[in-house]
Amino acid sequence: MADTAAPNGNGAQGQDLAPAINALAQYAKDLSFENPNAPRSLQPQEGGPQINIQVNVNAQQIAEADFEVELTLEGDAKIQNEVLFAFELKYAGIFRMRNIPQEQIHPAVMIECPRLLFPFARQIVAEAVRNGGFPPLYIDPIDFVGLYQQKMMEAQAQGGQPGAPLAS
Repeated sequence: MADTAAPNGNGAQGQDLAPAINALAQYAKDLSFENPNAPRSLQPQEGGPQINIQVNVNAQQIAEADFEVELTLEGDAKIQNEVLFAFELKYAGIFRMRNIPQEQIHPAVMIECPRLLFPFARQIVAEAVRNGGFPPLYIDPIDFVGLYQQKMMEAQAQGGQPGAPLAS
């Protein structure tokens, strides 16, 4: 019988060499929804609300190849400076990076991992807003590449090292 082991000797046919990002866990770390003017805020209003949303991504290395990535979605809806609702969600995941070149780990962690988390976080926000008595708020897709590039430019402008650190 012929030996079909891969050159790396582990018996896999080159599969272990492919770059991979594995989501090991996903979880809500913090969720807050406020409806401070209910039931008045639930009455029909003239015009649509002004919706403000902020997005932030933080990551920290927790093992040699494992990273905790936290996506924060924070926002509110107002009509004439009166808050209809406000929310904050910190949604995180543990991701394992395999066979990714060292210089690509930071962008992968800060772009690809939040991109994987976003649909789940978006749904949690939509359901929280709906459960608060409003139509669900479906947040538009986020350009995580643009967000990453903006953060790197800000870090360079402040004299920081681009690509470092991963910790919040």
